[in-house]
Amino acid sequence: MKICRTSLQKAVTIELEPIRDERGFFARSFCKRTLEQYGIVFDVVQCNVAFNKHVRTLRGMHFQSPPFGEEKIVSCSSGAVYDVIIDLNQNSDTFCGWFGITLSAENQTALYVPKGFAHGYQTLTENAQITYLVSQYYAPAYESGVRWNDRAFGIQWPFQEDLLISSKDSNWGDFDRETGGIII
Repeated sequence: MKICRTSLQKAVTIELEPIRDERGFFARSFCKRTLEQYGIVFDVVQCNVAFNKHVRTLRGMHFQSPPFGEEKIVSCSSGAVYDVIIDLNQNSDTFCGWFGITLSAENQTALYVPKGFAHGYQTLTENAQITYLVSQYYAPAYESGVRWNDRAFGIQWPFQEDLLISSKDSNWGDFDRETGGIII
């Protein structure tokens, strides 16, 4: 596994380092010890899968509020997505900053999403499947989100129109920098 820092505080990408032969390859996709060397203590309590039939599907921007804030490691096992995170930690140097990356079955890259970050993605292909390793059990009462196109963040999405998006995700309110941040 190759760990690469992103432009956001605490967030990293995880790239496979495959060992190849005529049969294919073998690679480590998760290693607690390697992550800890980068200051990431991640305990998996759930593994979730999301399947998206159509290109231009948008899911997000989701997070769980304290005390049920969660970390995630997100990867794409089929197709491709444009994956985005937003740093909502008020005490962070990168507060309200966003980072986007293409995750695909082809590039086999994963994204580590720290606590206090909103997460979402747009599908770039049909039949895109996403896998989430999650550090916290789902707590519906603490589920929250910010709108995917909120001007407070200025995310540059691949697609702006003709999206397949839930009413919940399209109707999150405007983000207020003064009161909207998370303290972890």
